[in-house]
Amino acid sequence: MRLVFCGTPRFAVPTLHALHAVGREIALVVSQPDRPAGRKQIIESTPVKQAALDLGLSVTQLDKIRNNAEFRAQLESIAPDAIVVVAYGRIVPPWMLALPKYGCINLHGSLLPKYRGAAPIQWAVAMGETVTGNTTMLLEEGLDTGPMLLQQEVPIGPDQTAGDLFEIMAERGAPLMVETLDGLVNGSIQPKPQDHARATLAPILTREDGHMDFAAHAATELRNRWRGFQPWPGAFTLLAGKKLIVHRMEALAAEQAPHSGSEEPGRLVVDRDLMLVSCAQGTWLALTELQLEGKKRVTAAEFLRGTPLVSGMRLG
Repeated sequence: MRLVFCGTPRFAVPTLHALHAVGREIALVVSQPDRPAGRKQIIESTPVKQAALDLGLSVTQLDKIRNNAEFRAQLESIAPDAIVVVAYGRIVPPWMLALPKYGCINLHGSLLPKYRGAAPIQWAVAMGETVTGNTTMLLEEGLDTGPMLLQQEVPIGPDQTAGDLFEIMAERGAPLMVETLDGLVNGSIQPKPQDHARATLAPILTREDGHMDFAAHAATELRNRWRGFQPWPGAFTLLAGKKLIVHRMEALAAEQAPHSGSEEPGRLVVDRDLMLVSCAQGTWLALTELQLEGKKRVTAAEFLRGTPLVSGMRLG
């Protein structure tokens, strides 16, 4: 089976390694262009490009593919049996979908039809799911709407973040793709249509998704969102007009909640070394690690020693 592999971030690297390890012919690796990263904005190779070069594979990097005649001619000359797509980050055009015998096969980080879109792992955690998984599917022109091939479940621990889960799901998804290709070749796997009525969306994250809305969300919901939005956009609020990043938080059990006389969401209660904030539905969060704009990351106790706060102050 001759393959073309399309991928960009670290999530796609285990699948590339797995396909290479079992002897699949990977005629070409396609990745997004290298981009500046970090504070110094140094140009860095994409993780997939670097992995491909380490394996001695041919790599091409393109800004656009839809109307790229040269790229189309290159793929047609390769005549791949399948095109494997893992977190490539570009829409695959119709001519490319129709090219390979076995189609364009995608590894998607959710149990489709739930969490279609750009950020399925993050939103599954943010919504408080206890189980997610990987799905291999045939790409079509719709957004993650194509027929499913194989699925595997992956549990989500109560303290796991999306960052933790990315690594696990990337490693688990790699053999699933190998199994999928084997099943397509020997005929043991048949595409299964999705139940579109059960579909949910996982849109690309924005900075504003990290803004904590204490009136709209209960404490557990806010903590789930913090777990889901790691490493970006995280969770933040405002204190006296300055950005306050919350690096760690815990939802309080009902018996731990303070009796402050004010349950208005966003109100702060200072209890010795504890910073507690009221949330929707009468729930409370303990903010345990914080970073005020322009300052370093500290524990709540350290924060309170350096920043005099009083109960009743408002966050938001």
